[in-house]
Amino acid sequence: MKARQKRLLFILGGIAIVAAAVGLVLFALKDNVSLYFTPTQVYNKEAPQGRSFRIGGLVEAGSVKREGDGLTVHFNVTDTSKTMNVTYKGILPDLFKEGKGVVAQGKLQGDNIFYAEEVLAKHDENYMPPEAKHALEEAAKAQSAVSASSGVIAIPAK
Repeated sequence: MKARQKRLLFILGGIAIVAAAVGLVLFALKDNVSLYFTPTQVYNKEAPQGRSFRIGGLVEAGSVKREGDGLTVHFNVTDTSKTMNVTYKGILPDLFKEGKGVVAQGKLQGDNIFYAEEVLAKHDENYMPPEAKHALEEAAKAQSAVSASSGVIAIPAK
């Protein structure tokens, strides 16, 4: 074999090894990636069916209901446009409150209820995940557009 052929084989072998490594990494990450969706996106069928994902928004005021076992909690998550029923069995974070931001990870079942495996509450008064903030702003714009078309004047809250 000539030096040129050896160099070509070496380069092709390196490319094959890098491609295999990238393929293995992507395959390993496929099941660990958890996408974030709002209740509106879930109702629009943009969320994966039968796979775990995250839903986020605000805990709807007056929606938190606890069962007698002390661990099972039912509550609604809203993006001010749509609302999603969530069921969680476990201990809620200390910062979990009605009207506050929340992100729940779990699966959507056929009964249109989101069964959460984990619930996360925002960590201070000023923080909100960028996706949740964007979704709330979009929902507010859509709601004000509907109000404007119906002749009702909407004054946005600050």
